[in-house]
Amino acid sequence: MDQLEALKKEWQSRDQEFPKLTYKDIYPMLLKKSSSIVKWIVIISLCEIIFWTLLSLLIPESSNEFYEELGLKSILRWVNIVNYAVVAFFIYLFYRNYKKIQVTNSVKILMENILQTRKTVHYFVYYNIGMAIALLAGTNLYYYSHQDKLIDLLKSQDIYGAIPAETVINKFFIYNMIAGVMIIGFLMLFYFLLYGLLLRRLKRNYKELKKIEV
Repeated sequence: MDQLEALKKEWQSRDQEFPKLTYKDIYPMLLKKSSSIVKWIVIISLCEIIFWTLLSLLIPESSNEFYEELGLKSILRWVNIVNYAVVAFFIYLFYRNYKKIQVTNSVKILMENILQTRKTVHYFVYYNIGMAIALLAGTNLYYYSHQDKLIDLLKSQDIYGAIPAETVINKFFIYNMIAGVMIIGFLMLFYFLLYGLLLRRLKRNYKELKKIEV
């Protein structure tokens, strides 16, 4: 049981001993909890971008050469630049929401800031999942439109040996789609567990604040 729930139970059990309290007595605690939640949103989003950056550095040189041969390397580079810019903007919005909540001095404004933070996080999650789906679909369409070159590159790898071209391309698309779906599934689970948990806590704070405003 957290401090807020303990305080409310004590307040209810000792209602006859003390003058009747209002929810405004616990407003500072709600403010502190909301600020802490948004701070964690900032920290997690920063850790996320650092993680993907480090992961990109582990891509084997053979994969870079593969993209280069297909003409995808420069396209993916620009996609990454745009993606980093968008994610950096979202992190800035999270930080701005955090600073705004820290200096909030009214119930109504704090409620508005919580709603704005929840909306921003939802947009962030939708963007990242949407970008992953678009990237998966876009790269596969590109591969499909450059099948001849793709087959030559795949056949040049010893792992495919003397397998017919049609079988090679089918296996490539199947494996590529399975890997892509697994990555998207991981992203959705990650966002549901971490950001979802934080948003649910913010929602609880919002409901408590609504009682104060009423």
